[in-house]
Amino acid sequence: MRIRPGMLLAVICCNLLGGSVHAGSAEDAWFKLVGEKFSKRPEFAYVKNNPALPNVLIYGDSISIHYTERVREKLNGQANVYRLYCNGGDSSSFIAKMTTMHDAMREGNLDEPWGFHWDIIQFNVGLHDLKYLSGRKLDKQNGKQVSTIEGYKKNLGEIVAYLEQLVPDAKLIFATTTPVPPEEPGRVFGDSAKFNAAAREVLAGHPEITINDLYTFTKSHHSDWWIAPDNVHYNKTGSNAQGDEVARVILSVLAEKK
Repeated sequence: MRIRPGMLLAVICCNLLGGSVHAGSAEDAWFKLVGEKFSKRPEFAYVKNNPALPNVLIYGDSISIHYTERVREKLNGQANVYRLYCNGGDSSSFIAKMTTMHDAMREGNLDEPWGFHWDIIQFNVGLHDLKYLSGRKLDKQNGKQVSTIEGYKKNLGEIVAYLEQLVPDAKLIFATTTPVPPEEPGRVFGDSAKFNAAAREVLAGHPEITINDLYTFTKSHHSDWWIAPDNVHYNKTGSNAQGDEVARVILSVLAEKK
């Protein structure tokens, strides 16, 4: 078949136009969010959605990062388990980070945009709110606390209002902030309990939100589970136990939704 010049031009134009609207990769969009720092860590792996399963999001700081894999293991075949693309940080950054993730992953030009709805979001903020910083260095002697308790309560109230507007049909779970060890350089022993009490004051007006009391769950084991007396993070035994508890609470809430 002989191709006339006009036909050839049409084919070229069609190919050029097709290339200009070609869908981007959702996986690439995810790893652009994650960045090089976390891109090799399995906790931040790209999750391919199984539409037959409910969708769960974990929003939290490094404590939640460390138990993410365990939660996925326990909920394998029962839920799609996603987590925030980064460390959740303090309460003032919550809305911006959630908005950034949703805007990027629900972009219509992606090959597989997030068109699904969240069934459950477990969220936590607190450990970065109660820390003291001098510049960017942890320093409870000379530093300034990131959030006052009143500021934390205000932020948490705004977070709840934001989530209830963003995901009105999702079940929300708030995970309490885990304990601070006595020798931690930038946090005061006992402040977790104070901030958790403040969180409960805010959440008292929202009985529909489940409280996952990881603080109490962890406290009786903290001396065995902490990496060190001056470190808020946990060893594998502790992180796995926390992951088991998170998975248990999520499953119980999923059962209530059915």
